[in-house]
Amino acid sequence: MPDADASPSVTDPAGLQGSLTPVVGCDDIHLDLPGRRVGKVRVSYALAAGRRLFVTTDRLSAFDRVVAVVPYKGQVLNQLAAWWFHQTRGIVANHVVSVPDPNATIGVEARPLPVEVVVRGVITGTTSTSLWRQYDVGARTIYGHAFPDGLRKNTRLPEAIITPTTKGEAGAHDEPLTCVEVVERGLVGSEMWTQVQTAALALFAFGQRIAEQAGLILADTKYEFGIAPDGSLLLIDEMHTPDSSRYWEASSYEDRVGRGVEPESLDKEPIRLALDALGYRGSGAPPVLSGEVIASTTIRYVAAYERITGTRFVPGTYPVEERLLAAFNREGLLGSRPRRVQE
Repeated sequence: MPDADASPSVTDPAGLQGSLTPVVGCDDIHLDLPGRRVGKVRVSYALAAGRRLFVTTDRLSAFDRVVAVVPYKGQVLNQLAAWWFHQTRGIVANHVVSVPDPNATIGVEARPLPVEVVVRGVITGTTSTSLWRQYDVGARTIYGHAFPDGLRKNTRLPEAIITPTTKGEAGAHDEPLTCVEVVERGLVGSEMWTQVQTAALALFAFGQRIAEQAGLILADTKYEFGIAPDGSLLLIDEMHTPDSSRYWEASSYEDRVGRGVEPESLDKEPIRLALDALGYRGSGAPPVLSGEVIASTTIRYVAAYERITGTRFVPGTYPVEERLLAAFNREGLLGSRPRRVQE
């Protein structure tokens, strides 16, 4: 098994521990709305006036596969992303119109760029697209960046770098790209790609500063961008969440890295490490994760939310569908009851 203390001994910030067992996480939702799209974590629907409804479920993905359902995770992702979108609206415009429910966001219907924009401040990772996994098997030019011999896992890079990947469909693996290839393959135009890189690096630098104030290290993150109806660039999907980012405890980082121990994480990296230790890297059916692992993931995500935002997490009610229905009726979005997908 992986080093168990890669998952820090966080407190139960929102008092959730006693209520986790009876809660069944939200794994999917069907609404009486057109244009349904299903991603690894989110379900979205078309709305009038060029807008789209995004519902964040409790599904957790690793190695490009859905591997678990984690109660309250969807709420943490949606609310934390909304907080970051608001904080960074002066850096780059984003798609958010409103947040009608803790698990839902209404956004501008943008045309997603077919590239995931990953910004990395350290060399780490366990997935096939991670810097460390490629470096560890001998690669020294990765994503078009040259790396010297002798680097150690989880150490800082001299400066943040952009490592783009293709955007795989649900169940498909992402593929590494260089920044040059993004333009050469016609995935993004040269001028637009320059805007994307500038925005991504500025967002990451801002995120690192906020994380530092919370006693955390923003090690890396993933951004997604889209084109608005007027042709302008928009930041879409999510940002700086424990799903799309690695957050490490700053206070113990130097000591642990010096000892060759995994940093304490407030993200889903302990899930990746647990699966990797079981020999799972995305092929076939994933192992069943224990209730303890699921519960600790909820607590870890909530702790990240509270430390970053400086506000207390207020758990939404379950089942999520009842709450969503009330919120959407207030917004005038639908007139029928959402129903759970039957397994």
